[in-house]
Amino acid sequence: MSEQKEQNSIPTSKVERSAKFVKTGFKIGGNYIKHYSKKLFNPDLDKSELNEDNASDIYESLSELKGSALKVAQMLSMDRNLLPQAYTDKFSQSQYNAPPLSGPLIVQTFRKYFGKSPDKIYDKFNLKSSNAASIGQVHQAELNGQKLAVKIQYPGVGDSISSDLKLVKPFAFRLLGISGKDLDVYMNEVEERLLEETDYELEVRRSVEFSNACSGLDNIIFPTYYPELSSKRIITMSWIDGKHLKEFLATNPSQDLRNQIGQALWDFYNFQQHELRAVHADPHPGNFMITPEGKLGVIDFGCIKEMPEDFYYPFFSLTSTDLLGNREETIKAFRELEMILPNDTESQIEFYYTMYKQMISLFAKPYMSNTFDFGKTAFFDELYGFGEQVAKMPEFKQARGVKHFIYVNRTNFGLYNILHELKAEVKTDTYKPHLVAV
Repeated sequence: MSEQKEQNSIPTSKVERSAKFVKTGFKIGGNYIKHYSKKLFNPDLDKSELNEDNASDIYESLSELKGSALKVAQMLSMDRNLLPQAYTDKFSQSQYNAPPLSGPLIVQTFRKYFGKSPDKIYDKFNLKSSNAASIGQVHQAELNGQKLAVKIQYPGVGDSISSDLKLVKPFAFRLLGISGKDLDVYMNEVEERLLEETDYELEVRRSVEFSNACSGLDNIIFPTYYPELSSKRIITMSWIDGKHLKEFLATNPSQDLRNQIGQALWDFYNFQQHELRAVHADPHPGNFMITPEGKLGVIDFGCIKEMPEDFYYPFFSLTSTDLLGNREETIKAFRELEMILPNDTESQIEFYYTMYKQMISLFAKPYMSNTFDFGKTAFFDELYGFGEQVAKMPEFKQARGVKHFIYVNRTNFGLYNILHELKAEVKTDTYKPHLVAV
């Protein structure tokens, strides 16, 4: 991990956190004044410098606040269609490289939940974190000769989710160009998942359940969890040695090894979606390690998305069958998924039917063959090119689709992006949807 200045405190009260947002807003306002002043003398000036300045100021502020505010930035960074490149580049740092907390704050957290400092619990405990992200950071420890990873949640994160989302909502909606009233149902979904993600006792239970359920998959390993050394804000698990994706790719791995890791990822996600109907919904590279033996280590189960039947059946019928060839049945599925709304006119129905059909046809290409080469850029150029086209259309400034799309789309596009970085060719017919007629 690169050297970063440690934080000695995190604003935890609503007043402190609100003041931080206001201060950042003034900085952004100053950036706009500077940009348009320059534009008076250079009418051809683009917004690249403005975007970089704003992205840096916003990320600096969110990094100090941590928690759900920084988590939203992380989520936005995972889809390159949503934000200008400067924001995506800066916000992606939150995936596994946020500024860490200082040692005294770590000791304070242990005393609050265990009544003693970490050196009284473990044989060895490194106060310097090995990985710091949006909600917590990881420290290396040792007990009875066993190497451990100890994840510690930042103070105040779980108590500030609702107020943070209210503060970050105008900023997020402005970047996305969508009115706030249309996204309340989605913000409620994000809040529910974040509340779950800050409950480390729930995460330990889910981690054990999912790692047991997925234990039969090839080339995947999971940590061993220690509930007796965990609490509502601390998780202790066995340490998995390995490299994150960028570090792994820097070793110039063979194509066979890339394919092996890619296949493990594909099977891991599709097994969950189609066999468990619940999925690890945070597929950013910081949540995975690639071991020296060429296995995929899954080190975080904080965000789990369950898929109810009234979403699962119409969605995967569209992506995994020839249903799109039947206009009437496709429109029926679009209505069930709230992609076409009850009050839409005939012309709106035709427009959204045409656009969504094209969008899903692109997304579903990997599912429509027995193997798929994610290393080919043509698929992603077409997919994201279409996304950029749609993002500029006023018809898509109204939020559409049931709330489940937020995390299911995030999951699948995140998976696609990692497979693309791996340049992996995978067998895509290993786990098929279990469908009934829509």
